[in-house]
Amino acid sequence: MQHISRGYVRARSRRAMGMSAVAGLAGLGLAPALAHAADAPAPTASPADSANEISGVQIDAKKEKLSSSKNTANLRDTPQSITIISSETISAQNLLSLREILSTQPGITFGAGEGGGGYGDSINLRGYSANNDITVDGVRDSAQYTRTDPFNLEQVEVIAGANSVYSGSGSLGGTINIVTKTPKASDQTVIGAGAGTDKYGRLTIDTNKALTDTIAVRLNAMVHRNDVPGRDVEQFKRWGIAPSVAFGLGTPTRVTLSYVHQTDDNVPQYGVPYYVNALYHGPLPGVDPGNYYGYSNVDRQKTKVDAFTARFEHDFSEAFSVRNLTRYQEVTQFSRVDPPQGTWCLANGQTPAGAACTAPNTFTPSGPRGTTRDTKNKLFYSQTDFNARFATGGVQHNLVVGFSIGSEDYHLDSGNSLRNPGGATPNPTLPAMSITNPNTVYTGPVNFVVTARSDGKMDNQAVYLFDTAKLSDKLEFNFGLRYEKTDGEFVPTSIATPYPATGPVETVGAIARNGDNLFSYRAGLVFKPVKNASLYLAYGNTQTPSQASVNGGCTATSTTGAANCNVDPEKGENIELGGKWETFEGRLLLTAAIFRNERTNYKVASGDPTLPDQVLDGKSRVDGFSLGASGKISDKWSVFANYTYLDSEVIQSVSDRTLANTGIDAQAGNPLTNTPENSGSLWTTYQVTPRITIGYGATYQGAFYLNNGVAPLYKSQDYWVHNAMAAFKVNDNLDLQLNVKNIADEEYYTRGRNNGWATPGDGRAAILSANYRF
Repeated sequence: MQHISRGYVRARSRRAMGMSAVAGLAGLGLAPALAHAADAPAPTASPADSANEISGVQIDAKKEKLSSSKNTANLRDTPQSITIISSETISAQNLLSLREILSTQPGITFGAGEGGGGYGDSINLRGYSANNDITVDGVRDSAQYTRTDPFNLEQVEVIAGANSVYSGSGSLGGTINIVTKTPKASDQTVIGAGAGTDKYGRLTIDTNKALTDTIAVRLNAMVHRNDVPGRDVEQFKRWGIAPSVAFGLGTPTRVTLSYVHQTDDNVPQYGVPYYVNALYHGPLPGVDPGNYYGYSNVDRQKTKVDAFTARFEHDFSEAFSVRNLTRYQEVTQFSRVDPPQGTWCLANGQTPAGAACTAPNTFTPSGPRGTTRDTKNKLFYSQTDFNARFATGGVQHNLVVGFSIGSEDYHLDSGNSLRNPGGATPNPTLPAMSITNPNTVYTGPVNFVVTARSDGKMDNQAVYLFDTAKLSDKLEFNFGLRYEKTDGEFVPTSIATPYPATGPVETVGAIARNGDNLFSYRAGLVFKPVKNASLYLAYGNTQTPSQASVNGGCTATSTTGAANCNVDPEKGENIELGGKWETFEGRLLLTAAIFRNERTNYKVASGDPTLPDQVLDGKSRVDGFSLGASGKISDKWSVFANYTYLDSEVIQSVSDRTLANTGIDAQAGNPLTNTPENSGSLWTTYQVTPRITIGYGATYQGAFYLNNGVAPLYKSQDYWVHNAMAAFKVNDNLDLQLNVKNIADEEYYTRGRNNGWATPGDGRAAILSANYRF
C-alpha cells in the first residue's frame, strides 16, 4: 500500500516520527476533546475582542456552559463530547477562517471544496460529512460557501456525535456552531492592526459602549487582505461590519438587535496535480507547491453575507423565562474556477498512469475549466424557547420546551465563462501549458453563458423538549426529544447552447419533492462520584432525509438506481461512554470518552432494473476514543490539548439484492475515506514575566485513505505543523503579538481529490499585531 509523499524516504521518516509523537501525546493525556471547553489567553471580563489581550493574562480555559439554551447542564455535566474554541484561542493563534480554526481540532478533515454543492467549506467530522451541520447561534447555515474571518466571533462549539435532536435533519459526525458577539454592559474599545509576510494587512475595531444602565451598543468591523503563504497566485480580500444594540441589560426584559455584513473577493484554492498510484505518491514530478494551474485573471470567488438577528428574552421569575431568536439572512456567491484537471504528459513522456504521451512536460486543460456558479441562499428562521426550573418530589428539573419554524430558498445560475457571447466554445481545446512553469493568464473570450438553473425551497417546523433531571447529588438524567416536519422542492432547468438567434431556450426538468416527519432523541445518565467529576453514558440518533439541504434536492427520476425522493430518511446511532474531571482547584478540565458512530441504513443503488429508487441497505461504523485537557496547570502555564483515535469500517455498500446475486461488495471491510486513525493538537502558553507571554502549538494529522473500493488502497501522507507566538504587554493599553505559522515550512497537502489534485498547506508566515484598548 503506497503512501503520498514529497519524497519517499523523507515521507517514511516523517511518518515514523509522527506516529511516535502522537503516541507520546496520547501517553501524556494531551489529546482531543470530547467535552472540553478550551480557550487560550485572555481576560474573561472584556466585552471587546478580549482575544487580543494576551500578554500578562492567562487562559481561563473552562467554559461552564454552551451558548444554546437547549443545553440544560453545565459543560462538565453534559453527557457528550463537546469542544469550545474561544475567541481568545483563535486570536492567540491568529486563525482567520472556519477552516483554519477547525484544522486545529482532531478528527476533522476537509474535502476538495467543489462538486455538486459548489466551491466552499467541505467538512468531514469523525468520519462523516458535516457540510449541512454548520450553525450560527444555533441556526442552520446551509449555504455552500467559504466562511472566513472571526472578527464577529465569540467562540466555535464542536458538538460531536448524533446531532439531529439539536438542529434537526442532522448527520452523525456532529454539529459546528459559530457564536457571534453581542453588546455588554460596559465600555471598552479595542483597535487592532496587523502586518506580515505575504502582503498580510489587517485592521479591526471592536467597540462596546454602555449608553445607559440598560442600553449598550457594540460595533465590530474588519478589513483584511493577504496572499496565501507558499502560493504564487491565490489571495484573500475582505471587509466586514457588525453593529448591534441591546436594550434592557440587567432587567427582566432584554432585546438585542444585530446585523452583520461581510464581502469577500478571493482567488479560489484548488492546488496542484496530485496522484497516488503504483507510480506516484503525491504531487507529480516537476510540480512546485507554489504553482497555479488555473487562470489568475479569470478565477474568482466573490461572497456576500447579510444577516439580521433579533433576540428577545423575558424572565417571568427566577424559575421561568422565555427566549426568541429570529433571523433573516442572504448569502450570495459568484465562483468562476479552473481546477487543475486535464491531461498530464510528464517530462518522461508518460501520463501519471504510465501510458506513453507525445508532448512531455505539458498540461492540457479540460473538464470543468471556466465552470461558473452564481448562487443566492435566503433564510428565515424563528425559534422560541421556554425555560423552567422546578422540582417534582425530590427531583430537580431544568426544562426547556420550544418550537421553531424555518424557510430556505436557493437559486443557482450555472454554466461556463470561457465562451463566446452566444455560448460557443472558442477553441476545440484550451492551450496546453508547462507543468513546471504554467502560464496562468487566459487570453480568450470571457462570457458567462448560463447552461442551467436550479431553484430549491425547504421548509421546516419543529417542536422539542430538553431536560436535566437531578435525581440526587450524584445522579442526573439528561435527555432531549425533537419532532420535526420537513418539506423540500427542487426544480432543475436546462438551457441549450449555443443560444439560437431568438435567445436561450429553457427546458424545465422533473420537479423533485421530498417530505418527511422526523423524530430524534438523545439521552444520557450522569454519575458524579465527587463534586468536581462526572461519568456518563449517552445514546442518540440521527435522521437525514433525502433532501437534507436546500442547495441540492433529491433526485426524482433515474435509470441508474439513483432516484431517492421517495426513500425514507437515513438513520444513525451514537453511543458514548465518558468522563470529565475538573482538577487543579477547578482550573483544568480533563476529558475522556469512547464512542461508536454507526450509519445503520444509508442509501445505495437498488441493483434491480425494475426499481429506480435507491434502497437503505448501506451500513458503516466509526469506533473511537478521545482525550482532552484545557485550562491552567499553574498560574502561569495554560494548555489546550486534544487527541482522537478513529477506527472506521464500511460494513455494507451495496444492496441486499446485489450482494445475494453477486456476492461482491468491494468496499465491505475497508475503512472510510478522509478518516484518519490518529490526530491531535496542542496549544500552550506560558507567562514568562508579567509583561511577556509565549505560546507554542502543534497539530498532527494522521494519514487517511483516499479510496476504499477495489484494491489497491492508497493513503494520504501524515504531517505535523508547528506554530509559535510571543506577546508583549507594553502598558495597560497596548499589546504587541508576533505569530509565526508553520515554523518548519513543512510541505503538506490537504483537501485531496485522489488522482486529481490536492491543496498545499500554507507555508511559513510571520505576522506582527498591535492591539490598543481604551
